[in-house]
Amino acid sequence: MTPLDMVLTPAGLRFLGRVIPASLGRGGVTTAKREGDGATPAGLHRIARLLYRPDRLPRPAPWAEPIGPGDLWCDDPADPAYNLAVRAPLAASHETLRRADPLYDLVLVTDWNWPVATPGAGSAIFLHQWRRPGYPTAGCIAMSRADLRWLAARAVPGTRLIVPPALSGRARRRLVHTSV
Repeated sequence: MTPLDMVLTPAGLRFLGRVIPASLGRGGVTTAKREGDGATPAGLHRIARLLYRPDRLPRPAPWAEPIGPGDLWCDDPADPAYNLAVRAPLAASHETLRRADPLYDLVLVTDWNWPVATPGAGSAIFLHQWRRPGYPTAGCIAMSRADLRWLAARAVPGTRLIVPPALSGRARRRLVHTSV
């Protein structure tokens, strides 16, 4: 590990000397990620993309890409576009990136099962805004809007995200999900 790594710890997401309170997937941390299990995958991941809503906030970093109307993320393991950003219309199962709520106003996309996906191994593992402290995600890592903006301004493509396998199983119950 290096000081430039994001590391998930029992206290939150550690990056550049800060520990950011975070919520995880409702299924905890897993070493055997599957589509729909609600778990956050353990392992070494990298930040691949930064997406943002230009109608709601300024560009958070020079490499950020705008989320536009019709931007989707395919989560259908049977579709050739599985775990890829796509455009509407799409008949296959998908997530809408331009949501009515603020959860995806700013999204750090991880390289989990991306860009060449194994069908069924999980999709759309993002770092995004939480609904509220402690509210679980569908497998992503979520945090406050202020912390996410701080993180997005400092992360770069390829920043390592380490989710230790030791956090799987019983250890997931000890993760702290509080706000600062």
